[in-house]
Amino acid sequence: MSAETLEAPAAAAPSGTPPHPLREFWTYFSANRGAVAGLIVIVLVLLCALFAPWIAPHDPNLTNNAVFLKPPFWQEGGSLSYPLGTDAIGRDILSRLLYGARLSLVIGIAVVALAIVVGIVLGLIAGYFKGIADIAIMRLMDILMTMPSLLLAIVIVAILGPGLMNAMLAVAIVVLPHYVRITRAAVIAEASKDYVIAAQVSGAQTVRLMFSEILPNCAAPLIVQATLGVSTAILDAAALGFLGLGAQPPTPEWGTMLADAREFVLRAWWVVTFPGLAILITVLAFNLLGDGLRDALDPKLKR
Repeated sequence: MSAETLEAPAAAAPSGTPPHPLREFWTYFSANRGAVAGLIVIVLVLLCALFAPWIAPHDPNLTNNAVFLKPPFWQEGGSLSYPLGTDAIGRDILSRLLYGARLSLVIGIAVVALAIVVGIVLGLIAGYFKGIADIAIMRLMDILMTMPSLLLAIVIVAILGPGLMNAMLAVAIVVLPHYVRITRAAVIAEASKDYVIAAQVSGAQTVRLMFSEILPNCAAPLIVQATLGVSTAILDAAALGFLGLGAQPPTPEWGTMLADAREFVLRAWWVVTFPGLAILITVLAFNLLGDGLRDALDPKLKR
């Protein structure tokens, strides 16, 4: 037997090599067709938001007295210069939708980022230290969760004053309890495991245990909740804008566009339909993506 024959089995890759984590994640994620569709829609919305200055045919705040309530191009009286028509003061709806996508994504991401940072800190404190800190934090979260989310957001904005920043802060406070509760539950489950006890025995400080040892193992449910939270933030911010408590005119925000079009529902269907569809499709896409991430990241759901 030659030396090459003897060395061949040693050079061959073992058949039981586990798949790469990213490949395994994509295998489970891609099995959910709805999640893949949601991801595609979100990527398209993100591209529209990024390239809005180059894609939009007009300035979103530019008015034209000659084209009030112009219908979409496929309807009689429409024009390709205004593909989706114009609103009551002659602004191009397509341009406002594209710039509104940029604002809505910024709102969703900023709200979730603020809520998840504060929620992780409070959840870590409540789950790790327990005792009085746990009772105080969780009772406060329970109080916030007992109130309807939109009503609570309206109360907060009414106290702080209408405006986009105050609306974002109000929505962040509304969604905060979800991140606190998820983090606390994950911390309680992880804190008693062997790797945490080993780190404690080796002399690891409390901050290192919380943020370097426990927190990374709590990431999966937080990622799923963050994805779902973006859709909630977009929807709540649009609701506040519709009520006049969020983004103020002439800001091209989807909820504000709906508020401006209320009196033209029967005369000009396109003024209300397209902003409503934009909110519906974007929120649905984030919800589908969140479901797919939950199925791919939760070991209990893997088949």
